[in-house]
Amino acid sequence: MTTLQNSQDDLAIREFPIGKWGQLLLAIWSLMLIAGFAMAIYLTPDPSGSGTHQQLGLPPCTMKVLTGYPCPSCGMTTSFSNFVRGNLIAAFIANPAGVLLATICMLIIPWCWVSIARRRLWFIEHPDRAFLYLMILICSSSMLQWAVRVVN
Repeated sequence: MTTLQNSQDDLAIREFPIGKWGQLLLAIWSLMLIAGFAMAIYLTPDPSGSGTHQQLGLPPCTMKVLTGYPCPSCGMTTSFSNFVRGNLIAAFIANPAGVLLATICMLIIPWCWVSIARRRLWFIEHPDRAFLYLMILICSSSMLQWAVRVVN
């Protein structure tokens, strides 16, 4: 066996195996992400940088209405809507954490299908840890951008 084959075999051993239900859940997850991106294409980004979600019949941000300050997720829908149009600067201005989340979601879609084909979570040995690290990254970036906005 070649060294490359050995390293691929070692990686496959460390990757988390998934069964039929796991494959089904990954397929559903990826399709839901695709639907989210399709919805972002359907929506017109609000020029103010937030409020795009109101096109879905949702109310204005409660925190912003009550306090005058945006919540950590204000501008997230606008950010996604700009992201899918390739307006990355406008997406970043609307909510920098939205650009990070949209990028992660975009990468998760093909990851799901590769994992389904391999019957293992591609490059993931411990899904609970991977999910935790991902949530920490997204939440901390959202809170950081929020703190910067509130201070300014």
